[in-house]
Amino acid sequence: MNRVVNEARRWLGTPYMHQASVRGAGTDCLGLIRGVWRALYGNEPEVVPRYSADWAEPQRDEVLWRAALRHLVPVPPERALTSGECLLFRMRDGSVAKHLGIVGLDGPMPSFIHAYSGRGVVESPLSRPWVRRIAARFDFPA
Repeated sequence: MNRVVNEARRWLGTPYMHQASVRGAGTDCLGLIRGVWRALYGNEPEVVPRYSADWAEPQRDEVLWRAALRHLVPVPPERALTSGECLLFRMRDGSVAKHLGIVGLDGPMPSFIHAYSGRGVVESPLSRPWVRRIAARFDFPA
């Protein structure tokens, strides 16, 4: 199994906590990605500034997308969904992309691992409504 997926699954059950990134104690979706990154590479690639729940919305600023482009490897859109990819979601049409997850299973019944309010870190089916929200896909660097 993929190292990225194995690490992300270690976070399952971690409670949701805005701006946190501590396995077992609390995390948000960005914190999950940060935690997986730390497990794979050591230190985080950059300092994450404080952010609010509505960050980047008023300015229409694709903050997460730009950060992903600095540190992750864009996936060609024609490539089939692959276990371990980092997914960036746009939760509403016309809004900035600001939810993240990691593909757990690929194939005919894909899943993704993510953190969200009220549920914590879970592995969810990557259903058609979620697939429609994917704005970009990235690989972690080799």
